[in-house]
Amino acid sequence: MNVELKPFKFVPYLKTVLWGGDRIASYKRIATDKHNIGESWEISGVEGHESIVSEGPDKGSTLSAIIRKYRGDLVGKSVYEKFGDKFPLLIKIIDAKRDLSLQVHPDDELAMKRHNSFGKTEMWYIIDSAQGASIYTGFSRKITPEEYERRIADDTLMDVVACHKSHSGDVFFLPAGRIHCIGAGNLLAEIQQTSDITYRVYDFNRLGVDGKPRELHTAQARDAIDYNLYDNYVQPYGYSDVGDTPMIKCQYFDVHKVVVNGVLDIDHSGIDSFCVVMCLKGTAEISDHSLSVISINQGETVLIPANVSLLHFEGKAELITAVID
Repeated sequence: MNVELKPFKFVPYLKTVLWGGDRIASYKRIATDKHNIGESWEISGVEGHESIVSEGPDKGSTLSAIIRKYRGDLVGKSVYEKFGDKFPLLIKIIDAKRDLSLQVHPDDELAMKRHNSFGKTEMWYIIDSAQGASIYTGFSRKITPEEYERRIADDTLMDVVACHKSHSGDVFFLPAGRIHCIGAGNLLAEIQQTSDITYRVYDFNRLGVDGKPRELHTAQARDAIDYNLYDNYVQPYGYSDVGDTPMIKCQYFDVHKVVVNGVLDIDHSGIDSFCVVMCLKGTAEISDHSLSVISINQGETVLIPANVSLLHFEGKAELITAVID
């Protein structure tokens, strides 16, 4: 098709949950009557919660509709060949006022076998954390599937889950199979495969809105958990006061931290993929080779079409970019 496309913004889906807080609306600087907002789905192709274009000539269209319309020009030819009309990433902002449940996600093979779906590998970038806030991910020592079941039965599983104090700027990589929990006091950005499959392993003996304990998925999780130990669960990266810094690259996404203080150009000419841009702090204008300009402010997310080969930033902002490479 080879059409000139402008960047897209979408209406965020604000999800209220038991553990949600009150920071997302103020962080995004939006007005809402909702309370206990735990998640803002910034860009979503999940059925039933697809993102809707918020402005421009395609205003009101769903994400899958504009992918069908623009195909490889929007998402990248190789991405379209693999995923078709389904957008491969789910982009969120999460506010945990209380601890989330301890959970795990299946990998592609297990998810396809059980749910006819992709699995769920994800990453977290800590935007802000309260004093003493923690992230739980991985095990503190090696256990077996049999010990896992025993500890579920006697309510001691958290004794062997690794706890990491969280700080603004920390990055956690969560490949499918890694047990994890967002602790209370964390505001974070999440980039993940498009999948809503979650196995709840432990819920701190809480009651749901119906006054009953929420369902656990003990048996399903047993076969999904990676019981191996790893050297480091906090992802190291070379933070820079300005410029483009790689953070995480895996088969599902390539994520960078971008700090703009004035003018910055990023060459995307060799990447056959859309680019998601999340603004963590500040404000900037993004323009491309066609001189199309879009502003992005704290808490906003923009989808840059794949046929944009140069991203030109002006302003003062901290950003995250995500492509499939």
